[in-house]
Amino acid sequence: MTALQHVRLGTYYVVNLPEADDFDFWRERARALVQCDVPPDRIAWVEPGGSGDLFSHGERRMPVPPMDARPVRANRRFVSLAKNAILHSDPERFALLYRLLWWLQSNPRMMEDKADLDVRRVEELDKNVRRDSHKMHAFVRFRLVESPNDSGEEEAGEHYVAWFEPEHHILRANAGFFMRRFSNMRWSILTPRVSLHWDGETMAEGPPAERHDAPGGDPMEDLWRTYYASIFNPARLKIGAMLKEMPKKYWKNMPEASLIPDLIAGAQGREASMVEKGKSVFSGEFEERPDTLAAIDKAIHACRKCPIGALDNTAVMGEGPQDAALMIVGEQPGDNEDLQGRPFVGPAGQLLDVHLEKAGIDRRAAYLTNAVKHFKYAQRGKRRLHQNPGAKEIDTCRWWIESERAIVQPKLVLAMGASAARGLLGKTVSISKVRGTPIPLEDGSELWVTAHPSYLLRLEGPARAEQARLFDADLAAVKARLAELAG
Repeated sequence: MTALQHVRLGTYYVVNLPEADDFDFWRERARALVQCDVPPDRIAWVEPGGSGDLFSHGERRMPVPPMDARPVRANRRFVSLAKNAILHSDPERFALLYRLLWWLQSNPRMMEDKADLDVRRVEELDKNVRRDSHKMHAFVRFRLVESPNDSGEEEAGEHYVAWFEPEHHILRANAGFFMRRFSNMRWSILTPRVSLHWDGETMAEGPPAERHDAPGGDPMEDLWRTYYASIFNPARLKIGAMLKEMPKKYWKNMPEASLIPDLIAGAQGREASMVEKGKSVFSGEFEERPDTLAAIDKAIHACRKCPIGALDNTAVMGEGPQDAALMIVGEQPGDNEDLQGRPFVGPAGQLLDVHLEKAGIDRRAAYLTNAVKHFKYAQRGKRRLHQNPGAKEIDTCRWWIESERAIVQPKLVLAMGASAARGLLGKTVSISKVRGTPIPLEDGSELWVTAHPSYLLRLEGPARAEQARLFDADLAAVKARLAELAG
């Protein structure tokens, strides 16, 4: 009886994989099974330590493809995803990949179907494995131990040992990264699945290990903790983003992790100190704030307290009624604003005018200005490309925006963009979290935060339409609140 006859009679095949991450073995077996026309539901893929399907009895030998079997087709995208997905810990990954390979023979464009559940699943496996590999590269910490020589006597040589708990079968696949990065070191990486040992010339595998097999620390870690504490930047601290990038489950293997709770606790105090240092650059030259808008205008043209002011540009003063109830604050002047010497006259300003009119807000009745007074750019030939101001540059310019606000005394301040919000609050906030909600300021006025119109210009299609809708809603809320404050 031939292999094809076996398939027609409902024979199940069991493929026992020698290793959980052996892509080449899986590919060889999968190719043969496809050429023998064995459908996915007739195969049980069993990795080491696993058990076969309850119904996978009968013919267990691999079928032999016929001499005239057609070549197996698999595009580059499938192969790339499969090489990563095979490293996942999901026991169904082998069957998933075979199922995709099977259908690729009749539908070569299947991998382009983003709605297909199998395609989406293999993309998810690929993403999980790549993320696990990234975490391994970032969070493996080697610790120095003394190692015996071949004779069993103590030697002065150094050996470094690290403990890591990967979620997936990524150790062998990432061995090359550590061989290249630490080629001159003798090291071992211990994991619950398998261990790797590098002696400077050859790589060897060892049995699974336990956490206590790795050292708990070494003298160099005190130096590393000191360095880590010195580079910890409270002004850029986003706890949610940090925990997403560096989950707590990795902390137990990282010497610097013991410092993080205290560093976070003191971050707000350190940030306030940094903001005060940003203000203090004016001490001695401007001991008192300017008392007129004209004085501010003159002073900002002479200001060179940050790198932006040293560029070939011109300071742009705010404009509008000195007693305006509404102050609108943007990020910084753009190329058009710098050339004309007026705020919001470029494409973003023109778009702002459209939305202000739609909301029923008279631009002429508002005071418009920017958190940073000079245009920051990078020269590219004859073009000046916009560059975002840094936190220190925004904090330095707070002197001017606070001086303007003290003179105009608006009832409501609308900050457009994260830079504008930082210029008014002294700290970075998430627009999506604070928009639509008034934030009380020290002088009794209210701060409202929305997106910058330049953000809308960078979007297209449905994304732009949605952000425009949110922007209009924010302006409508500002208009309604101004009416309440006026009453």
